[in-house]
Amino acid sequence: MTIASPTEFDGKVVAKSRRKRIEPLKALRAIRALIADKEDTGQVFKIIDALSGGAIDRQFQRFIATENGRRIVAEKRDLIAALNDRAYLSSLPEGTLGRTYYEFMAGENLTADGLVAASQEVRVLEERPEAQRIFGERLRDQHDLWHVTTGYGRDGLGELALLAFTYAQTRNRGIGFIVLVGARVTAKHVPNAGIWRVVREGYRHGKQAGWLPETDWESMLAKPLSEVRSLLNIQEPAVYRAVEPITTAAEQIYRENGKLKKAA
Repeated sequence: MTIASPTEFDGKVVAKSRRKRIEPLKALRAIRALIADKEDTGQVFKIIDALSGGAIDRQFQRFIATENGRRIVAEKRDLIAALNDRAYLSSLPEGTLGRTYYEFMAGENLTADGLVAASQEVRVLEERPEAQRIFGERLRDQHDLWHVTTGYGRDGLGELALLAFTYAQTRNRGIGFIVLVGARVTAKHVPNAGIWRVVREGYRHGKQAGWLPETDWESMLAKPLSEVRSLLNIQEPAVYRAVEPITTAAEQIYRENGKLKKAA
């Protein structure tokens, strides 16, 4: 297949969308709802939509300037299809990215379609040209692969750390806003646990890593996870692993008593 050069994507495909208006009140309502129910993933997409401004367009321009990005668009890749192929993923050897992802999703009782359903509360991708829609959906669908690759879990602290990592990768102000508010709330309920150290680690690791949005994940699935981490320059989340037991204990107290107690 011949892959178009960046200039051949000029005009209709690479044309920048009109800069999206910032909506702080919409973001504030959504963050309050997310604090009340951290499993309400739809609120995350509302916050990002309200505060992202031109971040998504900037990410797309960077994506389409890469060889992988142009190939993915030319082939009209659908990452969700690969992530939903459980027969293939479960057949991969132990320790590969794909097999580890499969076990992660099964252990968390998740499906790759979960984020798709949550994102449908904000219908912005359909309004964009096809290439930008492909990129936007692919970026959304990578989230749980990033969990597996970075080592940050789906507990509250792990999500916060991964969002800090994601902010470093995307510079999306909506994601940065969630990180700041989430870290402040968590640190208030679990003081002296090192919450901000974990956030700084996630951000630092995101800055040091390769740019994950352009990754050819389909070709990475069969590779050993250790090799994938090396290729992408992913560092061990040592601070997160030291702090996570403290915050997990606090979350358990919350489930048992209906409120967070200071567990540290």
